[in-house]
Amino acid sequence: MNITCKNCHQTFKGHYCSNCGQTAETHKLNLHYLWHDIQHGLLHFDSGIFYTAKELFTRPGHSIREFIEGKRIKHFKPISLIMVLATTYIASIHILHIDLFAKTNETVIPDSHIDMEQFREWLFSHFAWINLLSIPLHTVGTAICFRNQGYNFIEYFVLNTYKAAQKLYVSILFLPLLYHYSGTPTVEILSKILLIIDFVLYFWTNEQFFNQLSKTKTFFLTLLTHFIFWILIIAIASLGVVIVEWYLN
Repeated sequence: MNITCKNCHQTFKGHYCSNCGQTAETHKLNLHYLWHDIQHGLLHFDSGIFYTAKELFTRPGHSIREFIEGKRIKHFKPISLIMVLATTYIASIHILHIDLFAKTNETVIPDSHIDMEQFREWLFSHFAWINLLSIPLHTVGTAICFRNQGYNFIEYFVLNTYKAAQKLYVSILFLPLLYHYSGTPTVEILSKILLIIDFVLYFWTNEQFFNQLSKTKTFFLTLLTHFIFWILIIAIASLGVVIVEWYLN
């Protein structure tokens, strides 16, 4: 039985494409796919990290849609990419002794008994996992706002994982500026600029990915997605503070 490769469109027989080497079976993205990615993706890195970076900053939405539809051989696996970039970023922060907060005389977080220095250390030491765990929150908003577009929750999760990778790539590029303005009020301004860049990239990716929707509709749905995300973040952070306060008392 002849098979058409989803990556290069070559017709072939067997388990692998004779032209590019992609497997004949490209399963639908679901929990089984993510589990396989977690098991094997973190241990088998390849040159796809450079190809994926180029795609995410030239044609992000189109390339992510193609990945979901089966064109995957050149791409770096999404969860692996996040872990590599997050680790690279936070290692650089530690090595360069970059302080991402403006220095103040406050030793505790206002309206709480939480030590600010310990809180910062906790953020830095868990940065990779915080980034990974924030992706489902973005995915909730995406699944709500862009429902009925023909994708399941895991496919939206992959979409948002690559969006998070975009943000980390940009954050790594900002490291020289963050180093120069470490611990000053300017470093917090740079953090706000990164948030704006993140939203622009987020919208651009959505505009390409959901290319059947108008740009205006995509913009407002992207804005609503961010609103849902921050509501969830505030709710979880508030719950976390309550739990820590209870523990300390």
